Amino acid sequence: VQLQASGGGLVQAGGSLRLSCAASGNIFSLNLMGWYRLAPGKQRELVAASTSGGGTNYGDSVKGRFTISRDNAKNTVYLQMNSLKPEDTAVYYCNAEGIEYGTYRRIHVWGQGTLVTVSS
Repeated sequence: VQLQASGGGLVQAGGSLRLSCAASGNIFSLNLMGWYRLAPGKQRELVAASTSGGGTNYGDSVKGRFTISRDNAKNTVYLQMNSLKPEDTAVYYCNAEGIEYGTYRRIHVWGQGTLVTVSS
């Protein structure tokens, strides 16, 4: 199973971006899909996560500004980022946990990361 993220870029403070992450491969189920970010000099932090049942969880720093959604039929998760701040600048990684089709083993995979830069 592989994850392909897209949608990063450069935006001014107060602007918006939308990230996408599509999973492909032998997927039986994806119970959890989400986004983490890593900024220079900081620890990796949870941005948002979504369960297959529709539950969501957000990092405190993005609550009210970011929205995670997913299309289960497309095995794709989205992150709508509004009111962006310079401190949101980071590499954003998508993440998925689930079951691989055929082997029925649990899987935990990461995407390649997409850079989001917010200028002041």
